[in-house]
Amino acid sequence: MNINPDKKFLSFLGKAVLVSLTLYLLYYTIFTAPDTFLTWRDILQSAFQNPLRYLYLFAAVLIPVNWGLEARKWQLLGQKIEYISYKRAYRAVMVGLTLGFITPNRLGDYAGRVLELKSKERLDAIGAIFIGRVCQLAATVAVGSVGLLYFIQLLYWVDYPGVCVSMALLLLVINVVFLSLLYHAKAMVALVAAIKPLKKLVRYVAVMGNYSAGEMSQVLLLSLWRYLVFMLQFILLLQVFNVKLNLLEYMCGVSGTFFLKSVVPSVSLLSDLGVRELSAMYLFGLLGQERLQVLSASLSLWLLNILVPSAVGLIFVLRLRLFRKGEAL
Repeated sequence: MNINPDKKFLSFLGKAVLVSLTLYLLYYTIFTAPDTFLTWRDILQSAFQNPLRYLYLFAAVLIPVNWGLEARKWQLLGQKIEYISYKRAYRAVMVGLTLGFITPNRLGDYAGRVLELKSKERLDAIGAIFIGRVCQLAATVAVGSVGLLYFIQLLYWVDYPGVCVSMALLLLVINVVFLSLLYHAKAMVALVAAIKPLKKLVRYVAVMGNYSAGEMSQVLLLSLWRYLVFMLQFILLLQVFNVKLNLLEYMCGVSGTFFLKSVVPSVSLLSDLGVRELSAMYLFGLLGQERLQVLSASLSLWLLNILVPSAVGLIFVLRLRLFRKGEAL
C-alpha cells in the first residue's frame, strides 16, 4: 500500500520544519550571540597561533570514533526490536543527534532513533534507548565520582574529614544504585507496571527487562570507552588553549565537569550548552586556571561533538521516512 499524498506532504513539511529550525539554531548560536561570537574568534586565533594546534585536529579526528561507539551501542540494544546493521545504527544515531540538538535534554534523540526503525512496533524501542542513556550516565557517574573525590579531599579533607567521608559514601551508594538498576531492569519494568498512572507506558519500556547481564556489561563497556574518548578530546583541547596541568588534574577536572553536567537539570535547546561550560570553569578555576581558556576548550568540545555532527546529520534527516506503509497517522 502506497503512502497517500497527504502523508507525503506532512512528511515533507515535518522534515522542512526540522531542517529549518536546526539551521536557524546553528546560525543563532554562532553568529548572532555577541559573547559566543567573540569567544569563537578568540578560539580561532589561539588555535592558529599555538604550536600545539595539531591537537585540535586530532580531537576532530576522534568525532567519528565517539559516535561510532554510540552507534555500536545502539546496534546491540536495538537488536531486541529488529535486526540493525552497523550502518543503519550509525545513521540512526546521527538523526537522533540532529533532532536532539533542537530539543530540551536531547529528547529528540528518542524520536530520531525510533523513526529509523522499520518495525511497526518501533515505539517499543524507547526502553532500549533509555537503557543506553542510563548506561552512559552510569559510566559518567562512576568516573566522575573519582574526579569529585579528588576535589573534595583537596579542598575540605583537612578541615572537614567527616564530611568528606560522608560524601565518599554517598557517591558509592549512587554508583551501586545505578548498577543495581541496570542489572535488575526487570524490577524497573515491574515498578512502572505497579504505578497506575504509568501502567500504559509498560509496553514501551518492557524491552528493558530482556537484556542479559552479559549484554548489559557489553553496553556498559562501550559506554566507558566512549566516555574515555570524550575525555581525551577535552584534554587535548585544554592543551591547545594553554590550560597546563598534570595528567591527574586533567582527568579529575574533566571527569568532575562531565559529572556535574550530567546531574544538573537543563532545559537548554542547545544540547545543554552552558551547563558543562559553567562546571568546567568552576572546577578548573579551583586548579588555578584562567576561565576564558577553559571556556574556549569546552565550547570547542561542544562544536566538535555536537554542532558539527548535528549539521552532518541533516543529510540523514532529509532521507527520513516519517511514515511506513500501512501506518496510520
